Amino acid sequence: MVQKIVSILSADEIRRTLNRLASEIIERTGNLDKLVLLGIYTRGVPLAQTLADHIQRLENIAIPTGALDITFYRDDLDKIGVRTPAKTEIPFDLAGKTVVLVDDVIYSGRTVRAALNAVHDYGRPDAIRLAVLIDRGHRQVPVHPDFVGKVLPTASDETVRVFVSGVDERDGVELTQT
Repeated sequence: MVQKIVSILSADEIRRTLNRLASEIIERTGNLDKLVLLGIYTRGVPLAQTLADHIQRLENIAIPTGALDITFYRDDLDKIGVRTPAKTEIPFDLAGKTVVLVDDVIYSGRTVRAALNAVHDYGRPDAIRLAVLIDRGHRQVPVHPDFVGKVLPTASDETVRVFVSGVDERDGVELTQT
């Protein structure tokens, strides 16, 4: 079986994409004083921080960020095996806020469903939005991201890998075709 790896986004393209996503979040959120970003472990956390940095540079306002672990909310633990949960860090009250969940890739939508359940255990925000770097389709639950970096139609046997500095040694997005 031969695998072909195709580069989808370079580090510069990711930077520009996140800058555009930050601008879209600013435009569509309205009151930035009520905006918070929650990154979904693992790669959503540094992506959320990067988006917050872009927003601060563009609007001169610090956006609170947090990290959300969804391990115990997943419905596929029997398939993915044992995982060590990360620490959810939400150092602010969610009540009255517009929460933007941030993740690297949306595929089936099950991660987002788990994240929505997790968020509600920490408070009741006014609104929850979803920002993803890559939307690869193939939903199994009815969720749709509000902010999308790149729509990447894929076959179900293909794999999308996102690399983010701080977690990985580099920034980039690759598609592996079998």
